[in-house]
Amino acid sequence: MARDHELTLRFLAAPTDAGYSGSVDGGRVLEWIDKAAYALAASWSGRYCVTAYVGHIRFTRPVATGHLVEVTVRLVYTGRSSMHIETVVRSGPPTGADLVETTKCLVIFVAVDESGRSVEVPKWVPDSDDGRRAEALAVRRISLRADIEASMAAQHYTDAGTAPSVVLRFLAAPTDVNWGGKVHGGIVMRWIDEAAHVLATQWTGDARNVAVYAGGVRFYRPLHIGHLVEVEARLVHTGTTSMHISVHVRSGDPATATLELTTHCLIVFVSLQPDGSAAAVRTWVPVSAEDVELEAHARALIDLRSAVESVPDRVL
Repeated sequence: MARDHELTLRFLAAPTDAGYSGSVDGGRVLEWIDKAAYALAASWSGRYCVTAYVGHIRFTRPVATGHLVEVTVRLVYTGRSSMHIETVVRSGPPTGADLVETTKCLVIFVAVDESGRSVEVPKWVPDSDDGRRAEALAVRRISLRADIEASMAAQHYTDAGTAPSVVLRFLAAPTDVNWGGKVHGGIVMRWIDEAAHVLATQWTGDARNVAVYAGGVRFYRPLHIGHLVEVEARLVHTGTTSMHISVHVRSGDPATATLELTTHCLIVFVSLQPDGSAAAVRTWVPVSAEDVELEAHARALIDLRSAVESVPDRVL
């Protein structure tokens, strides 16, 4: 059976998609990305699929409300049960003007059976030189991604840390569910963006903060409707204009209050001046030994990110 290896979703950004900056917030864009990539993964595999990883998310410009949004997803590599999907978001006025790229990232989905076990997916075989180059780049990034995941897994967070942090708690609602009965990966990424935004706002004293990068979004286990959700954002490093924020999402049965890690990522925010340029942010200085160790991890991740960025992007 012939399967499409690419699809595009188009729609208008609604006023309800806007964040405090006035433009569409990064969490909403990540939600769109996840839904588009899921549609392609489910179509290709013929199975229910779960988000396993989202990496190298670059927010290059904001999406304005009322603009036409185009989310293009394309399969570039398949493993035994995984599907590596390149995603590009473009937007612009719906009056016929050219759409401009706003966000780019890689999403990895895994096909599973009714018991949640991974299952094989049809092999993607590129049929063009461009497709073969994209596949080769995806393979090259696998080891780099493994280094990022290992670095993030090595981090330890305890009450000994003194860094600024924010914790949001709530119940996962039925409106957050996908057709497999689990919370959308895109919804989880929106929660991550929201918690990080609160922390960035508290640190800068200004709500005009936007996400410019997110990496190493690792999904460890599904999150169910009715679960108690805890989203903890912690500042781990500041640059001249940037705030590097580590976010952990935990969830579990509210009857027991035993929460397990479901998602971990690093997200970078900048504060905006009235003219839209990045504003300088005050420096965070590590105090405890844990603070120092976590900031060192953040700096190591910056170096790993540079290694990923040195691998050329394929243009969709």
